[in-house]
Amino acid sequence: MSDLNAAFEAAVANSKNLSERPDNATLLKIYALYKQGTAGDNTEKKPGFSDMVGRAKWDAWNSLQGTAQDAAKQQYIDLIESLS
Repeated sequence: MSDLNAAFEAAVANSKNLSERPDNATLLKIYALYKQGTAGDNTEKKPGFSDMVGRAKWDAWNSLQGTAQDAAKQQYIDLIESLS
């Protein structure tokens, strides 16, 4: 368990040093996996139509509803490694 958390923290640090900025869809996936891995299922109120970025982030995170936090952390690690 602590190995997963250490690898997750390392991946979070590595995500800030990617050689290229990922496309928006990939950035949303990174955000959603991070939120699911750290906070669990989305319980926040959905942003209004005028907040398009917030709404996209909310939708991305909400799409992972029911995904275990450890599974989300592992997917995050794998995604960041594939982008490095």
